[in-house]
Amino acid sequence: MNVSVEATRQLIRLRGRSYVAFVFAPVVPIAGWLSDLDATLAGSPGFFVGKPVVLDLSAVDLSPLAITHLIKSIEARSIRVLGLEGVEPARLSIGMPPLLSGGRQCVVQDIEPEKPALREPTSLLLDAPVRSGQSIVFPDGDVTVLGAVSSGAEIVAGGSIHVYGALRGRAMAGVNGNASARIYCQKIEAELLAIDGYYHTAEQIDAALRGKPAQARLDGNALRITPLN
Repeated sequence: MNVSVEATRQLIRLRGRSYVAFVFAPVVPIAGWLSDLDATLAGSPGFFVGKPVVLDLSAVDLSPLAITHLIKSIEARSIRVLGLEGVEPARLSIGMPPLLSGGRQCVVQDIEPEKPALREPTSLLLDAPVRSGQSIVFPDGDVTVLGAVSSGAEIVAGGSIHVYGALRGRAMAGVNGNASARIYCQKIEAELLAIDGYYHTAEQIDAALRGKPAQARLDGNALRITPLN
């Protein structure tokens, strides 16, 4: 008796997952830009380790050899380049990161163009301190911490960041292009503050403000840190 057995095929289940990627946009002279990168890394060592980084080359005109050298120079600083933007495919060579497309700075929900649906504001409340090594990423709105943010910890928010305690780690607000976002804390001792890509490292924070209540906001293209009255 012949027995026919039909094998059951397992379908691959695809899942979507998004990450916040940092975009480097080099400018000429490249040596000067790398020096500025070194200064940033000196103020916050290890900040980009394990973080996805995209290299936007739209502002420079580099040969394939120069692109390869630039990528190696960045990776020598313990920064891994996930992909490239703003460069012609013909300038890519074997071994380079892939050319990415479809990146966007903010999420736009357009259900009814003639009458856009209003999106309810969202927020994340953390009722415990954020310990060193923790990374809190919430791109959909504000983040409030009812405690301290330790050195070596980071908060990444699409909206504003409120810390009802000491801010000793890194805080990045408005990561989806929200220039009106702010950072508030009861005691500023931050390693890095950033709003919509504009940042200050610990060395750039006024010594007179350290250990005191403060807020950070954008004033045009400049990040301002002022006392919180």
